[in-house]
Amino acid sequence: MAANPKYLRTHTGWLMVLTEGDDLFAELERLATSEQLTSASVSAFGFAGSVTFGFYDFGKKDYDPATFTDREMAGITGTLAWKDGKPSLHAHGVGGGKDFSVVGGHLLALTVGKGSLEVTLTVHPQRLERKEDPRIGANVLQLF
Repeated sequence: MAANPKYLRTHTGWLMVLTEGDDLFAELERLATSEQLTSASVSAFGFAGSVTFGFYDFGKKDYDPATFTDREMAGITGTLAWKDGKPSLHAHGVGGGKDFSVVGGHLLALTVGKGSLEVTLTVHPQRLERKEDPRIGANVLQLF
């Protein structure tokens, strides 16, 4: 078991339970670095106090961001790999509001709200890297 009680090793990888104020990206980076993860598929659900989604603008080669508060994340899915020696999360998500409006897109940031965020990592044996594809100006997962 990892030194951090937020993480629990499973037979396929890791289970994380994050609580109010936790930064999803920072916690995944901490786990990937401390446990020297090779790569993983990521899925999650729970509460976001603040979540920033981005929609990729291929003309600008950058994301158009939008931040939302108090969202119930119906689903987050993605991959954890490496870029330039650091963990790199690529994830998309969908979050609903109190009025049942739903927003989603590429996940740029997420801070856990009241409640929790449950994250499952299925670890892969290969160390996977991301590299920028100059044609689109975005990082792409490399399968070699």
